[in-house]
Amino acid sequence: MGGDHGPPVVVGGVKAYLARHGGEGVRFLLHGDEAAIRAEMTRLRLDPAIIEIRHSDKVVAMDEKPAQAMRRGKGSSLWNAIEAVKTGDAAAAVSAGNTGALMAISKLILRMAAPGLERPALVASWPTVKGGHTAVLDVGANIDSDAAQLIEFAIMGEAFQTAVHGVERPLVGLLNVGSEDMKGHEEVREAHRMLREGAFDLRYHGFVEGTDLATGEVDVVVTDGFTGNIALKTAEGTARLISTFLKEALTSSVTSRVGALIALPALKAMRARIDPNAINGGPLLGLNGLVVKSHGGATAAGFGSAIRIAVDLARSDYLAKVAKNLKRLDAVFDHSADATPDAAAAGESIQ
Repeated sequence: MGGDHGPPVVVGGVKAYLARHGGEGVRFLLHGDEAAIRAEMTRLRLDPAIIEIRHSDKVVAMDEKPAQAMRRGKGSSLWNAIEAVKTGDAAAAVSAGNTGALMAISKLILRMAAPGLERPALVASWPTVKGGHTAVLDVGANIDSDAAQLIEFAIMGEAFQTAVHGVERPLVGLLNVGSEDMKGHEEVREAHRMLREGAFDLRYHGFVEGTDLATGEVDVVVTDGFTGNIALKTAEGTARLISTFLKEALTSSVTSRVGALIALPALKAMRARIDPNAINGGPLLGLNGLVVKSHGGATAAGFGSAIRIAVDLARSDYLAKVAKNLKRLDAVFDHSADATPDAAAAGESIQ
C-alpha cells in the first residue's frame, strides 16, 4: 500500500517479476486492502494460484514519523508483511513505503542479526563503467559510524554482493578523502588498519575515493550513512542533469534531431543502463531476516527488480555468511580488549 502509487505498482511489480524470471519456487503474500489488490490482479490477469492476499485496513502513511508508526502500526500492511518474515510465512519482505517506519518496525520485529549491531545498513547497487554493479553502504541508515560498524558494513556488503550480483570473492574498499594511510578521520583509519590485517576473511583493497564509485575498481564500497547518502543523492541529481542536457542538445535543431534518430538504439541502451528502476531495491542489511526497500517512486518494473533482489537473497546463504563473519568480528574485539587495559578501554568505546 506504500510508495507513490500503491497497489498498481506493487501488483504490477509482481507481474513484471514473473514475466522476467518466472514463478518457479516463488509465491507472494500481498498485504493491504484486499479489494484494491484484487482489482489490480484482475486488471493485470495475474494467476491467483501463487498469490495470497492478507487484508489489512491499516496503512502507515508515507509522512508518518517512525516512533508514531511503531506505536500505532501493529496490524498495518507494513507491520504484517514484516511479521510474516518473523513467523516464517515469508522468506523476505519488500516495501515501497515509509523508509523510517520500515526500518524501525523491521528492527522491532526481527531484531538485529548480532548483539553488537545497532541499526540496519541500507545498501545501493551502483552501476559501473565495466557493466556490473558496486555495492555501496551505508547510504542513509546510520549517520555516524565507528570502526566496528564500518567493518560490519564490509562484512554485510561482501555477502550481499555475492548473493545478488554473483561475485564470488568481492573486493572491498573503504571510502575516504584520499588513498594514503594517514588520510581521513580516526574511525576510518582504524577500520582500514583492521581490515588490512585480514582477520575477517575479506579481500580488502584499501581506501578508495569518490571518483572510484562508478569505475568498478572494487566490488563493495563502505562508508557511513551521512557520506553515502550525500554521494547517492549527488549521483542521482547528476544523472538527471546529464539527461536534461542531452535531451536539450538532441532537440535543439533539425540536424540534431536527425542525429538523435540515427543514434536512437544506442541512446535507448544507455538509458537502460542508467535507469534507476533497473537496479531498484535496497536491502536493510544486518536484520535477523530479509527486508528490501523499494524506491517510493519506482515503476512496476522497478518494483519487480526489488522483488528479484529479495528472491536472490532468500535463495542464498547470505544470512549464514554474515553471521559467521560477525562472530569473527566479536572475537577480534574481545581479543583486543583482553590485550591491555588501554586496549580494553578502546574496545569498549568502539563496541
